[in-house]
Amino acid sequence: MSSVTMDRPVKAPTFQGLSLRRKVTDRLATVLVTASVVVALVPLLWVLYTVVAKGFGAITSSTWWLNSQAGMTAFAAGGGAYHAIVGSLLQAAVCAVISIPIGVFVGIYLVEYGGGTRLGKVTTFMVDILTGVPSIVAALFIYALWVATLGFQRSGFAVSLALVLLMIPVIVRSTEEMLRIVPMDLREASYALGVPKWKTISAIVIPTALSGIVTGILLSLARVMGETAPLLILVGYSQAINFDMFGGFMGSLPGMMYDQTSAGAGANPIPTERMWGAALTLIIVIAILNVGARFIAKFFAPKKV
Repeated sequence: MSSVTMDRPVKAPTFQGLSLRRKVTDRLATVLVTASVVVALVPLLWVLYTVVAKGFGAITSSTWWLNSQAGMTAFAAGGGAYHAIVGSLLQAAVCAVISIPIGVFVGIYLVEYGGGTRLGKVTTFMVDILTGVPSIVAALFIYALWVATLGFQRSGFAVSLALVLLMIPVIVRSTEEMLRIVPMDLREASYALGVPKWKTISAIVIPTALSGIVTGILLSLARVMGETAPLLILVGYSQAINFDMFGGFMGSLPGMMYDQTSAGAGANPIPTERMWGAALTLIIVIAILNVGARFIAKFFAPKKV
């Protein structure tokens, strides 16, 4: 007679202790991340509030956006920042015309062609170095090359050349990252249909990554517009409007802030208001570029079918 043995029921493992530990860790991480965000936001909001509170009176003046400071003294109220706005936009525009094609093409080469080649490795290394170069070093290099060696005069174009050195590595890095996130399946499908590589890049890869590339370009442009060292070294400040990029002193928003500081900002209320007004105007211009980058990125983003 055979005996039947009954297996004892196996108890399901309990995860109460493990679950409690995970909940505590999750809560702790949430608190730390939230606290870090608050700590980062407090000084940013404080700076923004201070600039708006002290510069709002200047930018609401009827002459601020349409007049320059030509003929104005530190003790004479009036005038505007038109000359500085024009100078900053001209320098940024020339910098963008030079930097954008170079930066985008270098990024395309590094992702699509330069993989493990020696030239690709050298280019990546040089881009990494340029990324960490201070603005004053770029300005001194352009001064030594453009002014001291080639004999050209200090000008707004020289400032743009220095800004190019600061803008190109940012564009290269953003272009690289955007191109790398394009699925390889798109490239392989195009190659399978017999499409040449150059046409695959121009017709499929770049349009897919274009929104991110445009965002990176505009953000890098907004970053270089606030640089001051190239302005101090490569061009003098002018209170009058100057549209000539190759000659004469030229106004700019960072230069206007520095000029008003030298004119007695802090002790004299008139240059103090102009200084804060120039700072707020620069923030507004950069904010417009950032918002424009968002809209352009959304416009160029691949449409969902």
